[in-house]
Amino acid sequence: MIWLLRHGEAEDGAGKPDAERALTVKGRAQSRDAGAALRALGVELEACLSSPKARARDTAALACEPFGLEIEVAERLRGGDFDPLELGAGRGEVLLVGHEPDFSRAIALATGSRVKLKKGGVAAIDEHLLHALLRPADLSAIADGS
Repeated sequence: MIWLLRHGEAEDGAGKPDAERALTVKGRAQSRDAGAALRALGVELEACLSSPKARARDTAALACEPFGLEIEVAERLRGGDFDPLELGAGRGEVLLVGHEPDFSRAIALATGSRVKLKKGGVAAIDEHLLHALLRPADLSAIADGS
């Protein structure tokens, strides 16, 4: 299974390069909720690949805390089209952390499904099928046990 997590809400970055935009308080909470929800759902992540941009790396680190995973930076997640099935191949259950509209296009490429992934939202794909699409509010409810 390949899990795709769009980075959490980030600051507007006025006066700093796009790659250095940090997560907001809300974005940090979204990231923690994503990791807690995946853990609560019984996901057993074996790897995490992240865009090198600060907001994605920070999202990955917070989401992967419950799994004790080291984050691998993947330049292919920086921006632009990529094949998530190819990127995740041979890694078992993997979490990819990156950006829109790249993730929506990648999901469409891999599954034929048209989606728009919200900031802090998660999608799961396997065998060219979209298995899950979870909004940040869904992840928060799962993380809280609601």
